Amino acid sequence: MAKPGRVYWKGTLRLSLVTIGVEIYPAVETASEISFNQIHKPSGKRVRYERTVPGIGKVENADIVKGYEVEPEVYVLLEPEEIEAIRLESKRTIDLVQCVDRSEIDPRFFERPYYVLPADDQAAEGYAIIREALRESGKVAVGQVTMAGREHLVVVGPVGKGLVLNIIRYGNELRPAATYFDEIPEHKLEPDMMDMAVQLINRKSAPFNPDAFKDSYGVALRELVEEKAKGHKILSPPTSEPASNVINLKDALKRSVQEERVEPPKSGKPAAKKPSVRKPAGGSKGRAKA
Repeated sequence: MAKPGRVYWKGTLRLSLVTIGVEIYPAVETASEISFNQIHKPSGKRVRYERTVPGIGKVENADIVKGYEVEPEVYVLLEPEEIEAIRLESKRTIDLVQCVDRSEIDPRFFERPYYVLPADDQAAEGYAIIREALRESGKVAVGQVTMAGREHLVVVGPVGKGLVLNIIRYGNELRPAATYFDEIPEHKLEPDMMDMAVQLINRKSAPFNPDAFKDSYGVALRELVEEKAKGHKILSPPTSEPASNVINLKDALKRSVQEERVEPPKSGKPAAKKPSVRKPAGGSKGRAKA
């Protein structure tokens, strides 16, 4: 079986007495993310940072240990060997201990997905059995796995011909919603306004297609970098004043229902406007420093 890339984790997947070898691969493409370096503009060189202590100056890496702040400016210091002593052993086993309806897991708990593949042809049959059993029952399996010295809570479920593992948050990692929502005032809603709002939502309803949505800022940013690399000067587009006319809620709903097309728009975002480009006088030579 051809390997799709570099394996992130390798071990076994266990559901009761059924144990199969699996490999895990990241499902999220991080190469598309744009990151910047800080540059010293006069020289065009990258800014480097030195580790310093107030009143002491630059310090060596060998003199740096981890510390946990227990009071303001008071730290419990931990040596590397002390942290290593409690580091969880990588068991190399994903233990699936409970099966639940996917709808029972609040979306706020989901963190990052990974693709789970059978490690070899021998594991393929057991892999298919677990996948189809979960699919037929409409369940996902919850378990735990140790990776990089930390025990993660995970959920495994079928997607297409495969299994996807999602790392999910523990209960104490999520802030209670009531802390933020309890103070929102209650309103007596007019039935006709609710009817119009439901109509508007129904008209905008369509099957979810993530490919219909584009990162317009990311696209524009890449185009900007490419133009700057060619030596072009980028000018900011003129800004328009925000609309000042105020429409009350009922009128806004009525207008929205009237103007909204029966067919929902193909994309959730307007197309990104290309930045205006002006070549400097005399043309450009070489690669400009961003």
